[in-house]
Amino acid sequence: MKNKLVLALVTLCLSAGAFAQKKTIPSVKLETLDGKAFNTSAINNNGNPTIISFWATWCKPCKEELNNIADEYEDWIDETGVKLVAVSIDDQRSATRVKPYVNSVGWEYDILLDKNSDFKRAMGVQNVPHTFLIDGSGNIVYQHNSYSPGDEDKLYEKVKSAAKK
Repeated sequence: MKNKLVLALVTLCLSAGAFAQKKTIPSVKLETLDGKAFNTSAINNNGNPTIISFWATWCKPCKEELNNIADEYEDWIDETGVKLVAVSIDDQRSATRVKPYVNSVGWEYDILLDKNSDFKRAMGVQNVPHTFLIDGSGNIVYQHNSYSPGDEDKLYEKVKSAAKK
């Protein structure tokens, strides 16, 4: 009985400690489409949720996800105040394709270039697409990896939930 009580207390303490640790966005230097330096610590949406989506020009599911979100993005902003930051992981050679592609599809997202994959590594991204939802306090509250049609609807439900907090 005493062992069960000790085990329960240890479990409770560990759970409380894990709950108290909130994962936030690391500070990494990236580049905008215009070649300006940008630090990821500046990703902020004035208390509203932010979506960070890692993608690449060579990744068909990435482009499909971001194109599908683009169809609804204006409504998402109106309803929740969400902002989407699309982080390209294209390397030095393929990064030249990012701006022409973004211009051709007309995305209204903030686009950042992670040419050395520093931010990708700092966020623990193994493959793309990989999408994070950040609440208004800067905490990562949801993430998903890969893409299937309809995932954008699930993401939007999470965005609406984060916007209410």
